[in-house]
Amino acid sequence: MILISLPVIGNAQKINWMTFQEAVELNEKAPKKIFIDVYTDWCGWCKKMDKTTFLDPAVVEYMNENYYAVKFDAERNDTIDFAGYTFVNEGGMNGRKGTHQLAAALLQGRLSYPSYVFMDGKNQLLTVVPGYLEVKDIMPILKYFGTDAYLNQTFKEYFK
Repeated sequence: MILISLPVIGNAQKINWMTFQEAVELNEKAPKKIFIDVYTDWCGWCKKMDKTTFLDPAVVEYMNENYYAVKFDAERNDTIDFAGYTFVNEGGMNGRKGTHQLAAALLQGRLSYPSYVFMDGKNQLLTVVPGYLEVKDIMPILKYFGTDAYLNQTFKEYFK
């Protein structure tokens, strides 16, 4: 008798998304890079990333092995304590949507969605990459930081 293993459709592996707080806590116990997808509910390109690039098996596997992956709604209304500061969304009061202060800080004031924040194993900002990225575009960036190549060469040198 021959057994054939068929893939289960609809139950594909997914990126292990977590909250910012969970990633920071995990990073203190077991350091890893942090990848933060800064998005908004109304962003069409953000939704496209979720339906395409973030479902690609190579991206999923690499992300889960090398990063703590965070989904961060730039218009969320909770309070986050990080690095000795308290971040809130002052504009998100009274039913209005505003930008969360942590999103603005992570994106260095350049509010463009989607944007991807890369942090090192010590919760320090490495860089911000804005815009929709296809698999062929995001994989070299993920590997550049995931392999620590950024420590001794520029991205341009690495990409060659």
